[in-house]
Amino acid sequence: MNRRQAMAGLAAAPAFLSAQRQKLNVLWILGDDLGPFLNCYGYPGVKTPNMDRIAKEGVRFTHAFTTAPVCSASRSGFNTGVYQIATGTHNHRSHRTDGYKLPGGVRLVTDIFREAGYFTANVRQLAPGIQGTGKTDFNFTAPKPFDGTHWNQRGKDQPFYAQINFIAPHKGAAFKEARTQKNLVDPASVTLPPYYPDHPVVRDEVANYLDAVHLLDRNVGVALDALQKDGLLENTVIFFFGDNGRCLIRGKQWLYDAGTHVPLMVRHPGVLKAGTVRQDPVSILDMTAQSLVSAGLPVPSYFHGQPLFDSKVKPREYVFTARDRCDMTVDRIRAVRSRRYKYIRNFMPDRPYTQYNEYITNSYPTQRAMKDLHAQGKLNAVQSLFMAPQKPPVEFYDLQSDPHEVKNLAASAQHKKLVDEFGQRLDRWLKDVNDQGAIPESKEAIEREEPRAKAAK
Repeated sequence: MNRRQAMAGLAAAPAFLSAQRQKLNVLWILGDDLGPFLNCYGYPGVKTPNMDRIAKEGVRFTHAFTTAPVCSASRSGFNTGVYQIATGTHNHRSHRTDGYKLPGGVRLVTDIFREAGYFTANVRQLAPGIQGTGKTDFNFTAPKPFDGTHWNQRGKDQPFYAQINFIAPHKGAAFKEARTQKNLVDPASVTLPPYYPDHPVVRDEVANYLDAVHLLDRNVGVALDALQKDGLLENTVIFFFGDNGRCLIRGKQWLYDAGTHVPLMVRHPGVLKAGTVRQDPVSILDMTAQSLVSAGLPVPSYFHGQPLFDSKVKPREYVFTARDRCDMTVDRIRAVRSRRYKYIRNFMPDRPYTQYNEYITNSYPTQRAMKDLHAQGKLNAVQSLFMAPQKPPVEFYDLQSDPHEVKNLAASAQHKKLVDEFGQRLDRWLKDVNDQGAIPESKEAIEREEPRAKAAK
């Protein structure tokens, strides 16, 4: 990628630099468990005019990835600008009772904004019946992560940094509310990936997820209207993204693209060229770094993220992701991805993909259907992959010819050089960030933080 391509998205560098000095507001709009299932990402059968508007008026990233496929680990990363495996915050919903603090001078991004004079808010009420969850879900102690619950609580002429955390399309209440909307998605019309069987239960769950995406779009529209009403829309840099991938089998909790690939759009009128599309790989940590730069603030030296719009910064060739314990389910998986290839290393290959997880067992009807069909011998070879009693130690995929990651090329003689190169690259990253996931949690720690683990044995 050349310098001009790296800067794609900047309307004019002087205008950008000038804007930095105007104490712009910064707003993150998050959709829980949101993969790139939006109309502007080319997904069929969805209507997402409000989210599409952000892309139309800003920059859309086609290859954006979170650092983990589950909320607390991912949020512990992008709220600090540092990989969660480097700070010991990688296990899902860990350190809830032990007072664990971020190590090595790492801080919440809200602390940085606050010291620069910003009011920080985790927005709750937006309009009657429309609200953010106020979700933080960090795997560390954060006594005061935000100053308030709405930007309107700030001082006169004070700039703000805010998050709006929308629960849709997370499993639970949002899925139920989504089904109360008009014009529901027809299950018969949904596009299924090849690793799903064509079954009524599967189609219904996928359709329900897309209904929840529609619900999210309505909520995003309310948020944009609220900014407009308060006269803030044109002076606020908006970052829209998902905290991790879709909450469907082989998505959330896994390092396949379905679990880590998220939409990312940035809207900054007059500064970022409207309708720009970026295809270089980016980490969600880069969004954290850019948020500071957009406010005219320096990026801390310990950050693992880099600004998205800076001609002096070399665009990424690779992104790294990590999965560790999710609730009571202990596993350790690491991955490195370029635009074309994905390398996954399973550190616990003896554990099946379907080892017991209470959340998945209770919330993912597709898994129950697949287990039943597998027992009856009714799954084909691709659909049976997820039912295997063990995982391969290494998985390697050519995403150009195999976007669903079902043809493992790890043992291919033709790809041996690439597999070795990606493996070495992953080793270097794990060493560079001092991967804390290599240190097993004690049995007592797991049971203390996740009491259900004891009952699941």
